[in-house]
Amino acid sequence: MALESLEEIAAYIVEDGKGILAADESNPTCGKRFDSIGVESTEDNRRDYREMLFRSEGMKGNIGGVILFDETLRQKAEDGTPLVNIITAQGALPGIKVDKGLKPLDVSPEETVTQGLDGLNERCSEYEKIGAKFAKWRAVINIGLGIPTEDCINQNMEALAKYAKIVQENKMVPIVEPEVLMDGTHSIDQCLEVTSKTLNALFNYLEEHGVNIKGTLLKPSMVISGKDAMEKAGVAEVAEKTLKCLIANVPSDLPGITFLSGGQSDIDATAHLDAMNKIGGFDWKLSFSYGRALQQPALKTWLGKKENAEAAQAALSHRALMNKKAAQGKWDQSLEK
Repeated sequence: MALESLEEIAAYIVEDGKGILAADESNPTCGKRFDSIGVESTEDNRRDYREMLFRSEGMKGNIGGVILFDETLRQKAEDGTPLVNIITAQGALPGIKVDKGLKPLDVSPEETVTQGLDGLNERCSEYEKIGAKFAKWRAVINIGLGIPTEDCINQNMEALAKYAKIVQENKMVPIVEPEVLMDGTHSIDQCLEVTSKTLNALFNYLEEHGVNIKGTLLKPSMVISGKDAMEKAGVAEVAEKTLKCLIANVPSDLPGITFLSGGQSDIDATAHLDAMNKIGGFDWKLSFSYGRALQQPALKTWLGKKENAEAAQAALSHRALMNKKAAQGKWDQSLEK
């Protein structure tokens, strides 16, 4: 993979329906997932689990990039092979989560702003030397009574733009992730309004800070009803309104949009992506950057036992293939049997 430019790296990650495996859970988040299957979250157990995922046969041809946590980027497999080498041998590119989490906004404590710009240039320089080809930064927008405020949207979107510029200066592709949370009772139309404002602000700031859009990927949430909404929008409406929002706010020269699954079930996340690609009418690649929606079946199968590794890898491989088909508009519910 002789990928020299940011544009080549970004295009490679999403070519031919490929998407991203998000395996960048922080240790506390990984701990919660391991708690659900009764496995202790030790460094070795986290390493064994992720190594098992990365060696899955279905990584090849379906996964173009893997987002890692700092610990994982530096880890070696049980046989001494760096995990980044296992990923590249599968035809995928290693990436790194670089934000430092959320802190409450001074003026609106129920909202948050993402931290991590301090020292980011130095960290990115080191990550690029270790082998990372792209980076990721997550901003979080909540929908509720009187929120999001303009201040929250602007602070988070400007931080995403500043991060993206620093990452590109360190020869990596930035993934910008403005997540509008599913939590709440809001309607799909409220989500559409907030997501539109968020994306509009994001691309204005990216332009203002001189970020190369052709060497950037967007990882948005879908336009979807709140988790506790009285009425839930169906697959067709989610696809139609998400596309409406993206076409109105995302430049056509962006190479790819890789959705986060954001609390959706693994099947719902696949169905929504497929429905959008079946509609078509856009210039960017529309793909996936799923964490739980790719990993959950594998995690539940693995249970921390070596004898379950092969079956767990088959579960991940199946979901990776299903999502590739969805990114090509070729998925069907019957394929899940």
